[in-house]
Amino acid sequence: MEILGALTFHNIFTLAELEVGEHFLWKIGNFTVHGQVFLNSWIVIGILVIASLAATRNIQKVPSGIQNFMEFALEFIRDLVRNQLGEKEYRPWVPFIGTLFLFIFVSNWSGALVPWKLIELPSGELAAPTNDINTTVALALLTSLAYFYAGIKKKGLSYFKHYIEPTPVLLPIAILEDFTKPLSLSFRLFGNILADELVVAVLVLLVPLFIPLPVMALGLFTSAIQALVFATLAGAYIHEALADHHD
Repeated sequence: MEILGALTFHNIFTLAELEVGEHFLWKIGNFTVHGQVFLNSWIVIGILVIASLAATRNIQKVPSGIQNFMEFALEFIRDLVRNQLGEKEYRPWVPFIGTLFLFIFVSNWSGALVPWKLIELPSGELAAPTNDINTTVALALLTSLAYFYAGIKKKGLSYFKHYIEPTPVLLPIAILEDFTKPLSLSFRLFGNILADELVVAVLVLLVPLFIPLPVMALGLFTSAIQALVFATLAGAYIHEALADHHD
């Protein structure tokens, strides 16, 4: 986003403004950290930790409140993983895929619901962590490591036989596929979330007195769908690594 430079639009009433490409950066040694992504990522992690502790602090046989909601979320994630990996393989992967889904879901909705503009930074503004390509690439690489780990753990080095099966002619395509999987995962999530936030921001800028609530509601729906798509594809890739290609 830095290559886009900074673009700021003001309307005559200064009721809204839109900034693209502005980042709050921290210098730590030779590393540059996106401050707003770092802060918002830990805010999302904090929300998930607090919700988990609140739901499990005083467990009741008849759930209610936050316990009821978290049990519903757990059952939804468990069904999602079971459908992708099958009854025999799904249990060990519920925590990993569930964490991916919840982090992406809460991140996406935080960008749509929380008025981050009220928190002033030296430059840029807080937003959903998933509208930054660094976050989505990191999540996609974690998924890639997970399905490599799954395949090697189950099959050992024979896992790599699928690169030359059914014929070695397909070797370049099989290798290319391992690069396209994380690329498609990361760019799909990044593009959809960034585009959604920009569309809402531009509409609010152009018609600030008639805030486009229907578009914001649609953004919440698509944000949830993007979290579901990412978790579903992660499960599908892990299942593919675990599958016996001789069957």
